[in-house]
Amino acid sequence: MHRRFARVARDARGWSGRGRGGWQQSEVPPAGDAAAWFTGRLPDGWFTAAPEVTVDRDEITVVGELPALEGEFADEAARAGAEAGRISRFREQTREERIEIARQAEHRYGRKVAWGASLGSTTELFTTLSVPVMTRLRQSERLVLDTLVDAGVARSRSEALAWAVRLVGEHAESWLTELREAMAKVNDVRNQGPDLG
Repeated sequence: MHRRFARVARDARGWSGRGRGGWQQSEVPPAGDAAAWFTGRLPDGWFTAAPEVTVDRDEITVVGELPALEGEFADEAARAGAEAGRISRFREQTREERIEIARQAEHRYGRKVAWGASLGSTTELFTTLSVPVMTRLRQSERLVLDTLVDAGVARSRSEALAWAVRLVGEHAESWLTELREAMAKVNDVRNQGPDLG
């Protein structure tokens, strides 16, 4: 009896079935033009300038600056309240259109889209993914996380790891920026090479 090998099915997001392991993410489409695409796709008047677009393997986050508030405020708390209210209004008024734009972007880039808005000193993200990251840590590394939990900095090892990643990101932002730029140059050079396929 001959066995037949079924073709691996892929959907528009680049997911493919792979035996016992269930669904695994294949290589996602490139998203180097995502910032330009969103700048061109978003309605005029939503933001005062091109939005800040951040891309990783799982998600695209789009955060734009809303037009400034007019009028005087009694204090910073009142201003912060007005900023939060304006962001909330923007979120409600643009919901259906944002959903449609996100659907198009998810089809194009194979990633979920999260939205946010900034106004003055207030920035709010509406919906973002919380993606589990599998990692293996040695005892000395686990002890660092446990110290953060025991000290009340975090409620769990998972939260402590997220805290540590944010801290490193804040203190190493310029280095990480240089690293990302270098990686982009490597990708450009790789793409200019001969097609061996």
